[in-house]
Amino acid sequence: MATKKKTATLAQKINVLRASVMGANDGILSVAGIVVGVAGAATSSFAIFISGIAGMIAGTVSMAMGEYVSVNTQKDSQRKAIETQTVALDNDYDGEYNFVKNKYIASGIKPELADQATQEMMKKDPLKTSVRERFGFNVGEYTNPFSAAIASMISFPTGSILPLVSITLLPKNIRIVGTFIAVVVALAITGYIAAILGNANRKNGTIRNVIAGILTLLVTYFIGRLFA
Repeated sequence: MATKKKTATLAQKINVLRASVMGANDGILSVAGIVVGVAGAATSSFAIFISGIAGMIAGTVSMAMGEYVSVNTQKDSQRKAIETQTVALDNDYDGEYNFVKNKYIASGIKPELADQATQEMMKKDPLKTSVRERFGFNVGEYTNPFSAAIASMISFPTGSILPLVSITLLPKNIRIVGTFIAVVVALAITGYIAAILGNANRKNGTIRNVIAGILTLLVTYFIGRLFA
């Protein structure tokens, strides 16, 4: 009998999407920093292009491996939390029950309603309930490390294409300024999307991302100029 494939939850999909957005953001910024820095030191379009390609390949591998390791580490921590909570429920069920109830009360629920909700949830699945309230995640909802790694592996070079194409194809007299403008626009977009996914202030998230990008480009460009 065929096993039904488990559908990814919204949280899992958002985590993979987050990896994609951040991968694209890093691709834009990392390769832009490299090519602008090289452009500050050299005029050869071929040298600039090769340095960008090298940065793209290195960054793609690094981002993919980083996401894979990071997500696996998170899963290990979650599994350890589940093991700890399983022991806690076996040794002190009443204490865990009261923790959940008191957390509901602290959130503004009336004590009698909090007690009723705790009874129902703990009766249905005490492990899931107590893990969710103590550690803030749902049992069984883990981001797939391979999905996150593949998302980064695709998005990093995709983001890298923008600064690489800009610095290579634009006329020499405007290629640095043109790349700056293209990168700033792209970072504004990725910063805005990242803020949405992270439920953060969109304006602040976008501005921070753009400022970080501008500073990176300025630093790498002037370092390149030192060796021109």
